[in-house]
Amino acid sequence: MDRELDMIAICDHNSSRNASATLRAAKGTGLTVISGMEITSSEEVHILGLFPTDREAQAVQEEVYARLIGQNQEEVFGYQVVVDEDDQVEDLDQRLLIGATTLSCERVVKLIHDFRGLAIASHVDRQGFGIFSQLGFIPPGLKLDGLEISKRTDEESVLKRFPQSKDYSLITSSDAHYLEDIGSAVTVAKMAEPSFDELGKALQNLEGRKILELKTR
Repeated sequence: MDRELDMIAICDHNSSRNASATLRAAKGTGLTVISGMEITSSEEVHILGLFPTDREAQAVQEEVYARLIGQNQEEVFGYQVVVDEDDQVEDLDQRLLIGATTLSCERVVKLIHDFRGLAIASHVDRQGFGIFSQLGFIPPGLKLDGLEISKRTDEESVLKRFPQSKDYSLITSSDAHYLEDIGSAVTVAKMAEPSFDELGKALQNLEGRKILELKTR
């Protein structure tokens, strides 16, 4: 399946355990893989953390795991599978990954930045788990690197509904939970190469790099 993608990020809920296998699977393919996770704050705001290497992602994962409460109920939420690069099951995570951490939004963003990551508020247009639906606004001093909008909306409507969005670079993504959904929404950026460092520059509009277009396929 060729989705004509240059770069993807692996961002499971409150975990980055599947990122390492994806990195190994992509080796030699020309596809850049960013290790990340979608962290749920204590206010139930989803915040994407993208990291320069898998080492930083795994370090943040340990901090997140230490602040998760409860055990997964497989009969209710399903199996939380950890796989290797050949899609073989290695483990079943028993933590309640669907739950919220005890970290506030401010602490989530600081944790991401402490490990050289990019902090992006997830699907800000959605009624659930978006920063506007949960808090009503972006708190002053919250140093987000960008905002993600879902593939079910468009940039113009988000800017109109949430004026604070104008202060940030916007991205979109497939938010794929199934293989066939990968690449259903993409962010087109002007960068020298598909890399973490270049993405950071594009989000900050540095050195001619910038986000060009949000597309739904």
